[in-house]
Amino acid sequence: MPVEIPVDLQPELVPLAWLIGTWEGHGAVVYTDADERRVFQRAEFSIEGDQPYLLYTCRTWFDDADATPGALLGVETGIWQLARPRGDHDTGPGLMPPTADTPYTSAAAVEELRTERNDFDIEVALAYPHGLMEHYAGRIAGPRVDLVSDGGVKTPNALDYRASSRMYGLVEGRLMWVWEMAANGYEPASHVSADLQRTTPSVLG
Repeated sequence: MPVEIPVDLQPELVPLAWLIGTWEGHGAVVYTDADERRVFQRAEFSIEGDQPYLLYTCRTWFDDADATPGALLGVETGIWQLARPRGDHDTGPGLMPPTADTPYTSAAAVEELRTERNDFDIEVALAYPHGLMEHYAGRIAGPRVDLVSDGGVKTPNALDYRASSRMYGLVEGRLMWVWEMAANGYEPASHVSADLQRTTPSVLG
């Protein structure tokens, strides 16, 4: 059955529309020889006015007997958007205002960004509270996102973190995602997995 896209949705958000909303659920955190810990997550993908990107925040709390109930484990925040050349119609660098109208005024125009693989290139910028900012590049194909990072930008006080990958997928209405990372001298290994349920109405109806 075709998906009905809201007519007022920013056209560049159409490929990302299935992510929009708040998602909550349980998961697990583990890495190499560390003990697995149960966690609760809340991920939010939100629209910012007429901007061509999604604001993203994900908070993770401990959810097992070995931690204080409701203790926050971590938070990450950032921007999700289609990857495309920037031009005069974009804000930046800094707060420089656009000097031209966007050419992406319809879903048909955005379709011009579809790759020969029949997907869209995507970029995700994330910031963490432990001295790391990370840039992911990847692709979105229907209700699936695959992302790869080269480790991002670290402050001098940050711990070793060299690379990571993520996969997000919509499975029977649930957001499933996994994260692998290479850190602390180890090769890439499983780090996070979660199964999240939408708690706000989908923009797709």
